[in-house]
Formats: sequence, structure tokens, C-alpha cells
Amino acid sequence: MTTFAPRLLAAAVLSAIAFGAHAQAKEVTIAHQDMVVPWRYAQVTGEIEKSTGYKINFRKFGGGGDVIRAMASGQVQIGEAGSAGVASALSQGMPVELVWILDDIASAEAMVVRNGSGVNAVADLKGKKIGVPFTSTTHFHTLVALQAAGVNPSDVKILNMRPPEIAAAWERGDIDATFVWEPVLSKVKATGKQIVSSGQISKDTGKATFDGIIANKPWADANADFMVKFLSAIAKADASYRANTAQWSVGSPMVKAVAQVTGAAEADVPPAMALYRFVPPAEQASPTWLGGGAKGGAAQSLAATAAFLKTQGTIANTLPDYSVGVNPAYAAKAVVAP
Repeated sequence: MTTFAPRLLAAAVLSAIAFGAHAQAKEVTIAHQDMVVPWRYAQVTGEIEKSTGYKINFRKFGGGGDVIRAMASGQVQIGEAGSAGVASALSQGMPVELVWILDDIASAEAMVVRNGSGVNAVADLKGKKIGVPFTSTTHFHTLVALQAAGVNPSDVKILNMRPPEIAAAWERGDIDATFVWEPVLSKVKATGKQIVSSGQISKDTGKATFDGIIANKPWADANADFMVKFLSAIAKADASYRANTAQWSVGSPMVKAVAQVTGAAEADVPPAMALYRFVPPAEQASPTWLGGGAKGGAAQSLAATAAFLKTQGTIANTLPDYSVGVNPAYAAKAVVAP
């Protein structure tokens, strides 16, 4: 997705602050994407509404950039975004905070090249067309991978495409490669070859990525009890998956729910979910992720991501300390009922 124009962003930030201060009580709009994660089951079953007592308006977006823009405009109070999108939002002064690690991406995002493209490694991408959602985790890792392979990003045609647009462009033969997640990842792998994953890039470069849940800070401050119960419901779904992975099989209510929300084929859901790591609440609140201030894992990842995005001209400014946009308090209070 494209970056914000400064003047438009300033207006959007003011709108978001005003909305956060005056949002109607007991109602919230939550933006989600098509990531294949356990809490989709809680969305379908109404678990969030039951546990919080709030009216929930779920809105699906095609990519993190769209989620960030919706939150900047005040249309959405809580949203899912990759670490690159979170870093971009914080760098541009949006009044949001990272409150939950939705998933440790690991091997769930990968770069795939088309069969017959002549590309066998990242270094072969010079002169090729790559489709990625701008300001996403895969956009960030595309740039990291090119840099590590000694390829100047200006020598590659990087096209801004949402996942559904990537799938269509791939079918038409308009792009040579993509760096994407499920459910599109399985579709492009059917006629392509994976050359690198986010997990491998993180291991090789130390520049990790994750998907997170961010909240409008004024709204979250005014609805702290909701935030804790909301994250507890997500933690419950994650714990169910970790403890009973075999039961999350094709035909199960859980997998049907994930497929319903994401648009993934049921058969693709179990193997796709196995590529992610879902972090327990105590670990979420620890310095490994949300805790630890400026030295915490999430804050350092956001700082490294923002610094890299700035070198690529994706954002204009970076913050001296990204822990100002990371809040472990709600995760620390999240409880997974037995």
C-alpha cells in the first residue's frame, strides 16, 4: 500500500484522536485481514461479543496498508497489521499502540517465483516483476532479501498489490514473483517455486517480522476492560490450537470457521496454520515481545523495520524509541480460562 501524504495524515491523526475520545460505548469496529490464525473461530462463534458484552463490527481488508488508513481516519478502533505496517503507522505519528503479537510469522510468508521464469534465487530477480502489498511485512522482507543478495531494488519492478490482486495477476501471468501469505501463498505455489521464507530471512539477517494487533490508544485507554477480555478470547483460541492441533482438521468447526473468514480452502488451513507460531500471553508481555521497553523484542523489531523502510523512501521519519507504541499491559492481564 502507498504511504500517507503528510497533510492528509495530520488530518487523519486528529480525526482518530477525536474518534478515540468520543467513540460510542460498548461498540467497536475491528479490522482484520486474511491471515490463517486460530482466533477466526472466535470471530465466527461470537466469542468476543459473549466475553466482552460489546457489539463488534468486523471489517475485512485486503492488506495492512488499508487497515492503517482506516484506523488513521477513525473508522476502525482495533486492527491487524504486519510489523512493517505498525512501524510505518508509529513513524507517521498515528495514535496507535501494539497490544498483541497475533503471530510469529516464521515460515508463513514466502517468496515464490513462477515456473519457467528462469529465477532460481533472489539474485536472479533483477529485471523481474514482483507483486507485494506495500508497507506489509512481505514488502519489508522483499527489500531485505534483495539487499542481502546484492540486488538494487531499483533494478526490480516492485508492484503494489493486495493479496487478491496478486492472485489475479499471477493467473494472468503479469508478475514473475510474489512475497505473500495464505491463502494466496498456496495458490501461487501450485504453479511456482518457493525460493525463500520470512523465517529464513529473519534467521540470516536478524530482521524478524510478525503480525500484530494494534489499537487506537485513546479508545483503548477508555475501554481497558474490553481490551483485556478481547485478548483473553484470542489467547483462548490460540491455546486451544496449541494443545489440540490434531483436532483442528479439515471438517472441524474450527477449520471451517478459519476458511469462512479468510477465503482459504479448508484443505489449506491446517498446513498453513502450522507455519505460524502463536505466542502465549505471559511470553507476549515479556521482554521477548511486548515488554522490556526500548530493549524489548517487538520495539527493537519495529525500530529495525522503520530504519530500513526509511532507507527505501517508504517513510520519511523514524522514532528514537518504538516502545512508546508498544503496550504489554493488556496482554499481561489476559487470562486463558481452563
